[in-house]
Amino acid sequence: MITIIDYGVGNINAFINVYKRVDVPVKIAKTIYDLEDVQKLILPGVGHFDHAMKQLNDSGMREKLDELVLEKNIPVIGICVGMQMMANHSDEGKLEGLKWIDASVKKFDESKINQITRLPHMGWNDVKPVKDLSLFAGLEQEAIFYFLHTYYFECNNSEDIMAVSDYGIKFASAAHHENKYGIQFHPEKSHHYGEILLHNFAKI
Repeated sequence: MITIIDYGVGNINAFINVYKRVDVPVKIAKTIYDLEDVQKLILPGVGHFDHAMKQLNDSGMREKLDELVLEKNIPVIGICVGMQMMANHSDEGKLEGLKWIDASVKKFDESKINQITRLPHMGWNDVKPVKDLSLFAGLEQEAIFYFLHTYYFECNNSEDIMAVSDYGIKFASAAHHENKYGIQFHPEKSHHYGEILLHNFAKI
């Protein structure tokens, strides 16, 4: 059973549709009462860091999520801004992050990007795993995924980097620490590759 955290930010239906196709049961958590008997969590996110953090903090679920993730070691995956929220803080805002992974969120340096349209980083890009983890099982070494972001996740511990991508610099497009996973790209928009990855998370 996958529990998707619905705090008003993120395309919840897209994840539901993916899991329906691979026959994995899903439930939605909108309140603390929906977080009973949780097996795995998805933290989606889009938009501005501070807005997403405020929405989650105001949802009434924050304290329970900390308990599930940090004390009960429930597997969780943060997606796009959901991944960035797992860091300590972001250059995009002033609020503290969840501090689930020791990392900072930084803005791309446009001077290093050799693209006509430099920011946001939008479209398909390679994702190269640097850890042999089950999340990327069955995916080619250079699977491509869909990105849409201006800020990137910088791990303070290199051992937490799970996969890298290149956009002017090499950055952590996926991170992992214990039961906590983060991916910067959008698997729900990445067709076959994204479906495999989300199915893999259900098996962890």
